[in-house]
Amino acid sequence: MNDSLAIQTQALTKSYGKVPALRGVDLEVKRGEVFGFLGPNGSGKTTTIRCLLDLIRPDGGTLRVLGRDPQRESVAVRAQIGYLPGELRLDEGFTVEAALRFFGRLRGNRVDWTYGRELADRLNLDLQLRIKNLSKGNKQKVGIVQALMPRPALLLLDEPTGGLDPLMQQQVLRAIREAQANGATVFFSSHMLSEVEEIADRVGIIRRGVVVEVADPQALIDRSLRRVRVRFKQPIDLSALTQLPGVTLIDRSDGASVLLNVAGDMDQLIKTLAAYPVIEMDTERPTLEEIFLTYYADDQAEAR
Repeated sequence: MNDSLAIQTQALTKSYGKVPALRGVDLEVKRGEVFGFLGPNGSGKTTTIRCLLDLIRPDGGTLRVLGRDPQRESVAVRAQIGYLPGELRLDEGFTVEAALRFFGRLRGNRVDWTYGRELADRLNLDLQLRIKNLSKGNKQKVGIVQALMPRPALLLLDEPTGGLDPLMQQQVLRAIREAQANGATVFFSSHMLSEVEEIADRVGIIRRGVVVEVADPQALIDRSLRRVRVRFKQPIDLSALTQLPGVTLIDRSDGASVLLNVAGDMDQLIKTLAAYPVIEMDTERPTLEEIFLTYYADDQAEAR
């Protein structure tokens, strides 16, 4: 195992009874990076995080967290981690401040209270309110503050912006970027693909318990399909265009305007278009969400 990595797993497997959750997860997360972990419900995201924390034990494979074995050195590993679970449970009778102090005591009070209060203020979180009176979004804020205020070496965040309005989502993403700037590694799962695209250095896509792709978000976008809309001076014969490798006609709403999908290099299309009376050409890249959905097209078809 490579101690220069914050997280490393090899052939990680886990089943719940006869239902396989992880089928051989291989991951390498570099120290100091923000790593987005993508997948729909049931794909294995939360199970992977719980294995990293030794909250559950994998059936097979090996893993290291911050250079340590989380099964043999569980307390030492958890002391360096800030964890936000997907479903946070809090004592309903506590005030927000009492809940945060409780979490602080669990850490031997090795937390940055000044930063915790500053973060609560940025998130418009009233420390004197009781947990039972909080909305789902405000409970999420409590979880975010308790994960960040120890200023841990590693943040494991399961859907960190769930239940928050767009303004608060941006505040959380800002706090994540600040944590990274201060040396933390961030591993977070999310359904909000726009936020992954915004802050992640790399992204891993998990499908049916297997990591099927790891890349930086822009690289995924750059190598995928492009949509190209071309407007000509007059209607043309499109056969020369549609016969090009990787070019597919999507729409020809009128004779002089076409919408194409282009996979891979644009070079041949541009050279071919040079022979036509082109008025304008617009190119649109797909979003990370559209790319992500292509990995699950087969699953969606099976479900239908």
